[in-house]
Amino acid sequence: MTSFVGIDVTQTYTAAQLTGANSGKAPKVGDLYESYDSKTYRFVKYNQGAGAVAAVAGNAVGFYAPGGVSTGVTNEVTSDVSDTAGNGAGILAGAPGNGEYGWIQVKGVATLTTTLVSGASGQALVLSATTDGTLKVAAAVTDTVCAYAILAASKIIMCAFPH
Repeated sequence: MTSFVGIDVTQTYTAAQLTGANSGKAPKVGDLYESYDSKTYRFVKYNQGAGAVAAVAGNAVGFYAPGGVSTGVTNEVTSDVSDTAGNGAGILAGAPGNGEYGWIQVKGVATLTTTLVSGASGQALVLSATTDGTLKVAAAVTDTVCAYAILAASKIIMCAFPH
């Protein structure tokens, strides 16, 4: 893990910015950052998936799993739910382009851009399997819980994503 001071978690990077002369000046894929307010972020690669779903800051992402079949990739994420295995990875802090890099929030309080597909305050949440970039209430004991609704009407959640 690399230590950072005062980073901008909304900043995105191209592949070229992570290599060559810039190497060592930018985060590395998989790096974690804990902010002063106890929020934890992970540096990942964004993939639009088969549906070409653009990244939107404040939307949920899942681990990239082409066609819904996991390949064990944990540092590449997408908002295209058809290209996840239903495992939530985090909340986008910025809006990287396809193949670009940025931060996702994995722990702490977050405010979503979109409303929950379903659920109420206090309920466990999972990545929606039907609506790109969103979360919904966990309905089965086999669901992979990744967050909790703190104040559902205001789209405030407590992130509990794996990292």
